[in-house]
Amino acid sequence: MSEIKHDIKTMDDIRSLVDTFYGTVREDDLIGPIFLGKITDWPVHLEKMYRFWQTILLEEYTYNGAPFPPHATLPIQQDHFNRWLKLWYQTVDSLFEGDVAEEAKWRGERMAGVFMAKLDYLQQHNINPLI
Repeated sequence: MSEIKHDIKTMDDIRSLVDTFYGTVREDDLIGPIFLGKITDWPVHLEKMYRFWQTILLEEYTYNGAPFPPHATLPIQQDHFNRWLKLWYQTVDSLFEGDVAEEAKWRGERMAGVFMAKLDYLQQHNINPLI
């Protein structure tokens, strides 16, 4: 018998989503090394991600910051974003179902698209990002 899934509703749901996702990311052969090479304090990073997704998905405004700059100097391309999205979708779908879960996937896709467009622009115009 399969477990009944629910939608993303609480901070505990956000923590479960973020912890499961980054656990998978750290083990991934393509994007894991990038994350492991950049993030030195995982508890701090995870707390920031909890607040980010709490703000985006639960409309509880606890995050303030700029999510793009930390990514601006990373050696990432479209295939990295594709893998990130694949793992994000798999994580959301494995844990949750409902409108907010669908929004989480949609938001992830939009964010990846915007980040990749910004990185392409910086690279095409040989611009060093302000970080």
